[in-house]
Amino acid sequence: MDQLTMRPIRVGITMGDPAGIGPEIIIKALTDHSHYDGMIPVIYGDPLVFNETLARIKSPLQLRVIEDALSAKGHYGTLEIIPTSNVESTPKLGEVNPKAGDMAVKAITTAIQSALHGEIDAINTAPINKEAVRKAGYHYPGHTEMLAELFSAHHVVTMFVVGNLRVFFLTRHHPLKDAIRLLTIEQVYDGIQQAIKYLVELGFAQPVLAVAALNPHAGENGLIGTEEQEILIPAIKKAQQDGLSVEGPIPADAVFYQARMGRYHGVLSLYHDQGHIATKTLDFNGTVSVTLGLPVIRTSVDHGTAFDIAGQGIADAHGQSEALRVAKELTLLKQSRN
Repeated sequence: MDQLTMRPIRVGITMGDPAGIGPEIIIKALTDHSHYDGMIPVIYGDPLVFNETLARIKSPLQLRVIEDALSAKGHYGTLEIIPTSNVESTPKLGEVNPKAGDMAVKAITTAIQSALHGEIDAINTAPINKEAVRKAGYHYPGHTEMLAELFSAHHVVTMFVVGNLRVFFLTRHHPLKDAIRLLTIEQVYDGIQQAIKYLVELGFAQPVLAVAALNPHAGENGLIGTEEQEILIPAIKKAQQDGLSVEGPIPADAVFYQARMGRYHGVLSLYHDQGHIATKTLDFNGTVSVTLGLPVIRTSVDHGTAFDIAGQGIADAHGQSEALRVAKELTLLKQSRN
């Protein structure tokens, strides 16, 4: 552990869709000196894209092309990039383009290979455009599925981080009526197990998880909904009997605040918007999406390519900066357990 903490964390940063704001927010985030304190950022992408972006936003940073992540020196003021494509002209900004989709995927796949060879400790991904990726001939519906397949990871979990609030999702991209229908004792129990498992892997020795309620006031003993009594409480009791530290169901209008105040190490959100509203209201641009279950930590901003403002130099890099910070902190937590 002592050697690990002495060595800077190498974070591979994939450029995202070059027609979007990815390169811009990466450059802006890396103007922050703090990202070079115990961390070496390594960009995976196209040098021409980054040189054009540096000139467009009048950044004083310089670009240095390197062959592999282990060659990165991590000196502030210099962006170190591993070329993953070598285009003669960059895709037009703000438009869906299969060329841009292909460039984005190549950056990701190269970073994955670096991670598999132990050259980087974490991956931070800038936004991609799903339509551009499909038009480029790839079958991946998104970042998470691509990473899971290429890392041969059988079970991955999404966790949102904003400050010290950590939110897991039991269901995600389902209509609300389907998300409710999908709730079962077994599924909730499995979600509790998985969330606590990953909190332990991140270095929390005895994490306490809270389960958000589905109905107002946690159902008021069945007066305003029976899902708590019929599904959530039996699942939580089963988990408690198995030695897991879990509490709930706790009304959703209180549980996220309580977790933010440190009462819980994580919250299990039952459906997409329940957790998204809580985190994005707290810090819309600063919410970080974390993929767990891969060999390395993966973080990302929780927004898209923002084609509507691409090239204007006005993109907010706060989320990108937070995603880099979280990548470093969670990697250190994970290493501290090993």
